[in-house]
Amino acid sequence: MSLDLQYIFKQFVSDTDGFEIIKFGTGLIHGTYLVSKKNNPLYILQEINTSVFKSPDTIAANLSSLSDFLNERDKHVFFPVAQKTLLGNSYCIEQGKYYRLTKFVAGSHSIDSCVTSTDAYEAALQFGKFTAAFKDFDVSTIKPTIPQFHDLTFRWKQFLDSLINGNKYRIKFAEKEINQIKQDYHIVEKFEEIKVSTSFKQRVTHHDSKISNVLFNEEGKGVCVIDLDTVMPGYFISDLGDMFRTYLASATEEEVDFSKITARPDFYKALIQGYLENMSDKMTGEEISQIDYAGEFMIYMQALRFLTDFLNDDIYYGTKYELHNYNRTINQLVLLDQFRKIKN
Repeated sequence: MSLDLQYIFKQFVSDTDGFEIIKFGTGLIHGTYLVSKKNNPLYILQEINTSVFKSPDTIAANLSSLSDFLNERDKHVFFPVAQKTLLGNSYCIEQGKYYRLTKFVAGSHSIDSCVTSTDAYEAALQFGKFTAAFKDFDVSTIKPTIPQFHDLTFRWKQFLDSLINGNKYRIKFAEKEINQIKQDYHIVEKFEEIKVSTSFKQRVTHHDSKISNVLFNEEGKGVCVIDLDTVMPGYFISDLGDMFRTYLASATEEEVDFSKITARPDFYKALIQGYLENMSDKMTGEEISQIDYAGEFMIYMQALRFLTDFLNDDIYYGTKYELHNYNRTINQLVLLDQFRKIKN
């Protein structure tokens, strides 16, 4: 155990003798560590990435409000919140870095990819259950932890700006993909209609519904959702849409053999079934009629973001080679086409 991590752990737990701290998981945002004693996992220690989440206080306040709401109503939803420091704070600060500690969920594990339609169903069930539990929560009392994160209008404006101020060579090189993005502008227009529609409700939404943010038990059943930093007001299209984007694809967004990218129909059906099991009676008829739009919304937005970053010389997403974001763009545009085929 490094001295730094031991010191940080001692801010939360008075007796730290016999504990081992090791790097844990495959997450790209936070530094995550497993804290064990005699090979028994007990805690998760995380360094909060303040480059992405610029206000740890907002995260802490949001999660405290949501936890209090569930506790007051005895909701049967497992909600893993950070443990207080010995001084009663939600996190500790060491050398300008923010750390928090949560209890490890015994008997649970996460998975990095959605292998079966049952995985898809169980994950969607948990994300739907999570949002449904906050049906009566006043969503205006929590704040965005990443402002404009899933605001497609904002992402479109960033794209237009990249066409003016971006790399002129790359703009010419990606002319075909730029035109494809422009041809699907109706997806942006639909989002703008949603924002002013009384039929679409802002709810407590996770905003990062990848499969690794669900814990499963030994029988493969979903237990709860985790990594709650992105929980903020949002539309159902964010969570269901991101599940469509990341679970349906037969290949990851890094695949460059685009012929391998297909959308799996059985996963599509499982996602809808799982999500609606707890959400169908919470959603309006108009929302349910736009379930397929959720997939178009998220896949298109990710293609838009990858292309914008490519035109801006890769200032946001990490890249390993010159055309990395360009290939990611094509990947998502192929997936968008494949998604449209299975939903029709």
